[in-house]
Amino acid sequence: MPSANADVVARYLHHLEGERGLARNSVLAYRRDLRRYLVHLSAQGLSSLDAVGEAEVAGFATALRAGDEAHPPLAAASVARMLVAVRSLHRFAADEGDVREDVSKPVRPPVPPRRLPKALTVDQVSAVLAAAGSPGAGDIPAAGDIPTAGGIRTAGDGGDAQEAARRLRASALLELLYGTGARISEAVGLDVDDLDLATASVRLHGKGGRDRVVPLGRCAVLALADYLRSGRPQLARPRSGAAVFLSRHGNRLSRQSAWTHLRTAAAVAGVDGVSPHVLRHSFATHLLDGGADVRVVQELLGHASVSTTQIYTLVTVDRLREVYATSHPRALASGRPTATGRPARELTEPTSRS
Repeated sequence: MPSANADVVARYLHHLEGERGLARNSVLAYRRDLRRYLVHLSAQGLSSLDAVGEAEVAGFATALRAGDEAHPPLAAASVARMLVAVRSLHRFAADEGDVREDVSKPVRPPVPPRRLPKALTVDQVSAVLAAAGSPGAGDIPAAGDIPTAGGIRTAGDGGDAQEAARRLRASALLELLYGTGARISEAVGLDVDDLDLATASVRLHGKGGRDRVVPLGRCAVLALADYLRSGRPQLARPRSGAAVFLSRHGNRLSRQSAWTHLRTAAAVAGVDGVSPHVLRHSFATHLLDGGADVRVVQELLGHASVSTTQIYTLVTVDRLREVYATSHPRALASGRPTATGRPARELTEPTSRS
């Protein structure tokens, strides 16, 4: 990267982390996006941000959509994310006096198509949670392992003494994810002091250093209590520290291992398309289906803006339409009898008048 541009980016990343308090993963994402932007500028012979104009910023977006030999074409959502980083960098450079003006301001990120978040049914979630406590479901499967109705069958599974502890861990982890809507990183980042089972609550450490206290349901409290009493002591080592969820080696459980617990339980339950974020979507959707206020759900999810939470209301509206279309006599398209005993089409089709 050109040294002058690299200096501006370095100061900008320091600003994000030190002054705006962005999480490390977010700063790393900005770093990756801006590195690609500066490589693109360098290929255009632009060694200084002050030489960049609106057309060059827009050209970067076009190049992202088209792709090249080293990069596949990006979807609108990915291009929009990168342009957010680019526009933020130019705004910072203008504020700091590195450039005369913010030339990126007129360039608008592409609007990605709105996709409704996937949510499992209550029965599907119940099946996955039940499978998490089944024999073998606490094991992290290796290559060649076979999910079965009774858990994971491994070659050399001789009844590991820690299997019961790992099963309790899997059950507690999945109950926590669905019972609180926690992100996977928030769940594996928990320390024992973050849990207050006496008051049925947990402190989650969210994005941007924002903490929130979320209530725990009865099922999550029982699963966590069982794990802390009988499971965690079996996994703990002198180096374990205060981490709630521990690996078989006594270290803090990784995000990848936690994800695998869920995938294993879903395979045992026979439920497709399950991920930690799908459980988070299901948590929000089921709350709104049950009558929860969107502002309450926003606080529980840790969203900075209620507009992020409102997309879940579209899921529930679609579900209401489906129920209405298959239940209300004036909406039914079939000729099956209604509560009046008359076929639905007799109620929906106007009768001729003589």
